[in-house]
Parts: sequence; structure tokens; C-alpha cells
Amino acid sequence: MSPSVIKVLVVDDSAVIRGLMTQAINMDSDLKVVGSAMHGQTALTWLQQNQADVVVLDVEMPVMDGISCLKQLKQDYPDLPVIMASALTRAGAEITLQALDLGAAGCIPKPVATNPSEAIKQVARDLIPLIKALVRSAQATPQPRFTNHSQNTTVLPAKTPMVLVIGSSTGGPNALKTVLSAIPEKFSLPILIAQHMPPLFTKTLAEHIQRETNRPTAEAVDGELIERGHIYIAPGDFHMVIDKQDDRMVIRLNQDDPEHFCRPSVNPLYASAAKWYGSSVLAVMLTGMGEDGIEGAQSISERKGYIIAQDEQSSVVWGMPGAIANAGLASQVLPLRNIAPELARLCSL
Repeated sequence: MSPSVIKVLVVDDSAVIRGLMTQAINMDSDLKVVGSAMHGQTALTWLQQNQADVVVLDVEMPVMDGISCLKQLKQDYPDLPVIMASALTRAGAEITLQALDLGAAGCIPKPVATNPSEAIKQVARDLIPLIKALVRSAQATPQPRFTNHSQNTTVLPAKTPMVLVIGSSTGGPNALKTVLSAIPEKFSLPILIAQHMPPLFTKTLAEHIQRETNRPTAEAVDGELIERGHIYIAPGDFHMVIDKQDDRMVIRLNQDDPEHFCRPSVNPLYASAAKWYGSSVLAVMLTGMGEDGIEGAQSISERKGYIIAQDEQSSVVWGMPGAIANAGLASQVLPLRNIAPELARLCSL
């Protein structure tokens, strides 16, 4: 086996799921399942004698569950990326968010298709790009990159900011909590977020963010008025856009085609914010793989809105923010810990 092949350990108590994941992963010549385990304790024993570049870990298992195994993995192998595989249930979403808090790098839904070939395609679509992005990010040495005004801390938006729109994906839930919990209490802009997550997971994420921030936070509802001081999360499998009804801004949800393979996508949110708020848009792009949001960021930039991209060093995967930074669209490129203070400064708080 070539040294460049990414070695994967699959951990799940279901032999069927292990088989599906193995077939899906091995479809890509850059990846190879080198081990499988039916619970967390077996996985830890396997890793004592073998090496993997990434672990795909079930949430619910006998003997040692995914959370217990994850805690031990992060203690023994802190740099080993772990991807949680969870059922699309409310309980699965809650445990997965807990796993992300504990250091899991990403999550995927377990396949729901009853046809084995369709299930394999679903796993391949969700898992292969994530494995590659996480392993390459873990192996890369981040280099400082700056664009536009990234070192200029005196630059201000063209107009008084009226809305904050945020895009995020891999590593996003923790990054969102870091930024939103550090924003000053008197920060009153409405905040609209497109985070790549499946249905149910976004509702649980909204509940977690409300507990962390004490701000009214919920999955967005089609047609609701956009209120100052509120946080709106795009529901899984729906795009969220801003529209105008009479003299008020409202939220619209739709199931138009995915953009950059994502629904919700950051692109429609960014583009609609640019359309209605123009130079009064504040936009943030947090950690995530791929380039979702690049076209929407172009629209914001053309209308003189202000865009902050998370830097490479603090990103789990520097795909989405990196695309914006490298395209010269970012007004600033900042470490995660500096984003909230900068948002407050830009709003003169």
C-alpha cells in the first residue's frame, strides 16, 4: 500500500454498516479501510498495534460507546481526526453535538437508504470528501496568508452595519459558539447562519447556541420577520434567504437545488443579504471544507459589504474561508478568537 494512501479505521457495532462504509471508502483509490471494530474498546486495542490516519466512529455501541471512546482517543491520540457517524434522530443529534464539543472533527449521518448501492453512494458522498479534507488539513503546516485589509485594524465598513450573516461547515458548531458567546450583550444586529448540517441537527445546534449566548436563537421559519438581537439558523435541507415584505425584512426558506453540493448553502444567504442590505452587510466565513459561499461573497464585495474570513491556523479545514481569502474578497482574515471583538469594533460597541 502506498504511503500516501489515507488509512481509515471504521468503528460500528453493526456489521452491515461497517461493510457499507468499507465499500464506500475503498471506492476511492486514495483511501483504504485498514481496520474495523465493533465497539470503542476494540478500536482502542487495535490502535495500540496499528496506525490509522482517521477514525470513523459510531455514536451508540455496546461495551464502550462513541463518546467514551472519543474521550480516550483525544487523550491518547490528540492529533488523530475523528468523524462521528450518527443516526438522524434527535438523540443522535444531541450526542453528536456533544462529541463535537469534545473534539470530534466532523460528523456524518448514517445511511438511510434501504437499497445497499444507494446507501454506499450516500456514504461515499458524505464521507470521502470529509476524510480527505480533515487528513490533509491535519498533515498541512499552516502558513500565514493575508489579503486586502487583513492587517489593517482601523478599516471600517462603508455604512453602518445592519445585519450579520455567517457561513460555516466542518468545525463550524464549535467556531460558532466561540464567536457568538463572545459578542457583547449590546450587539443588536440580527444574525443569520448557514451551517452545513442535516435536519434535526440544526435544531439541536440552535438550542445549544441559545444556551451559550442567552440570545433568542432558533431554526428559521419561512416568512418570519427578521428581528434585531435574534439568531436564525438555516434548517437542515433548506436554503435560507433574506427577502423584503412591505417595509420589513423577512426570511424565506426553499429547497432549490443544492449549491456546492450543500443545502443549506451559504451562497443564497450571502447573495440575498447583498441584494437587500448592500454595503450594510457584515459577513463572516468560518471553518469549512469546499468553496461554498464564494459567489455570494463576490456579491457582498461588489456592493461594498464587509467580509471577515477565519484564518488557516484556527480553522479545522481552511476551505471556505480560504477560498474567500485567496480570491481577495476578505476585508480581514482573523484568528477565531479575534472575530467577536472585531465585530463589536465594527459596530462601534
